[in-house]
Formats: sequence, C-alpha cells, structure tokens
Amino acid sequence: MESLTAMRTFVRVVDAGSFSEAGRQLDMAPSSVSRQINDLEEELTVRLFQRTTRKLSLTEAGQLYHERAARIILDLDEAKLAVSELGSPSGILRVSVPSGVGREVVISTMPAFLGRYPGIKVVMSMTDEVVDVVADRIDVGIRVGQLSDSSLRARKIGESQRIVCASPAYLKREGTPRTPEDLEKHSCITWRDHPGHNVWKFRGQNGMREIRASGNFYARSADALAAAAVAGLGLILLPDWNIGHELRQKQLKRVLTRYDAVPRTTPVWAVHTHHKHVPPKIRVFIDFLVERFAAAKYS
Repeated sequence: MESLTAMRTFVRVVDAGSFSEAGRQLDMAPSSVSRQINDLEEELTVRLFQRTTRKLSLTEAGQLYHERAARIILDLDEAKLAVSELGSPSGILRVSVPSGVGREVVISTMPAFLGRYPGIKVVMSMTDEVVDVVADRIDVGIRVGQLSDSSLRARKIGESQRIVCASPAYLKREGTPRTPEDLEKHSCITWRDHPGHNVWKFRGQNGMREIRASGNFYARSADALAAAAVAGLGLILLPDWNIGHELRQKQLKRVLTRYDAVPRTTPVWAVHTHHKHVPPKIRVFIDFLVERFAAAKYS
C-alpha cells in the first residue's frame, strides 16, 4: 500500500507540474511529497525527475514509469468505481458552476437532490470564470456556451433562450425599443471588462440584424449585469435562466419578443474527467441536472 500511495503521489506531481502544487491538491506538505518521491526513487533505484531551481522534468525512466503507473492507477480506480456501482451513491461531490445558473437552477434544487441521495455531500463554488477542473479537483464543472477542445468528457444538460430585457422603470423613463435598431439609442449593459461596444445579432421576418450595443456600465458577471438592469441602468441580453427570479418577480420585462437573438439559445454542459466508469455520485448529479433543465422555463 505504501508503494501504491507513492505511485499516486508521483502521478499527481507529474500532472500538477510541481511538488508544491501536488501537495496543495493532495492536502500534503511539499516536504511530505518530496519524501515520498525520494523513497520511491530509492525503491526503484532510478531517478524519476530532473530537478532544477526553475524546472521539474521527467527522466527517461520517469517517463516510462509514469506511463505504466498512470495506467495502473486508472485501472484500480475504475475497478473501485465498478464495485461502488452496487451501492447507493455517496461521497463528497465538488461542483463548480457559473453564478447565474448556480443561483437560479442548481442551488434551488439541492433540497430535492440531497433528499434523494443523502449519502452525497456537495461542495459548490460559483464563479463566472472558467475553472481548471483537473487542477482544482472539481468533480463536475458546469460550462455555458460552446466548448473548446479538451480531454474532458462533456454532456449537454440543457439550453436556455437568450432574451433582451430591462426594468419597468427604465422602459417607462426611456421608452420601449420596438426593433433591434432602437437599441442603439438606448443604454445597453454589456459583458465587458473595459468600455466599448458589443455586437448583438437578431433575426426577424426581414432577416438578420446586427447592432452596436453600448452604454456606460460594463461587467464580467451575469449577476452584476442582472442587478444593473434591475437598478434601471439599461437593457441586457442574457440567457433566461440567469434572470428567472427577476422575470417572475416582474423586476425585469422582456422586450423585442418578435425577434430572436442569434444564436437564439445557449447550451449548458456538465464536464468531468472520467471516461469509462463514471462515479455514481457524478452520474446521478448530471442526470438530475438534465431533469431540472428540462423542467426550467422562464421566458
């Protein structure tokens, strides 16, 4: 078992790129990680790493050992997962989710999910930044929009309609836009980290329209954009699940209903690192989200 533990530590160091980062991920002191690697090298009677003050790289023996060790650990983990399928899903489930979908869709369903699976404990982080699922030891990451190529396994769990809306107070003060072109005369609240304009595209009976959306308030947070619209700062273009509460409470009102934003919908994905045997806690969580998205209608 000591050799297996050292083997896991070795693979984690290679994947993390440093002893300190591997220690953080394993909740171990860097000195403990280094000691395990040293013991493993003594047992194997070879050097696994070339160590310099700036870089950590594998020796030829280290590359060969990593290939075999990673495969062994994967096989062991998959064997454990296969056996665990026989019992009820349990364990700690670490989830990363964008703030809007987390607040509106995911957290609101946690009582039902945890009631169905009492053996699971959920640790959730909410951020609109894309997290590194591997480095941050996330079991399930929720992603919005088109996915970039990666080694992660992805499953589409739903989609949301993109709509334009504003507060009733803003519309009363500034008037209600009737066409996409009218938006260029209004204050539009856009997803940006510096002043400028975004191109919003719409499709109607007369074809495609492109407009320059700009205003005097910008944010890189869906919650911030929604709050700014509720406060009367202007119009926003967001997926409907981001503003479900505000629409239900009539804090925001949809406009331009005769036009579809392009693209009309935004896909929502669940991503994780497992490919053959997916842990039961992950599988049932993703299945549950698929159910929830199928039932969630806001606009």
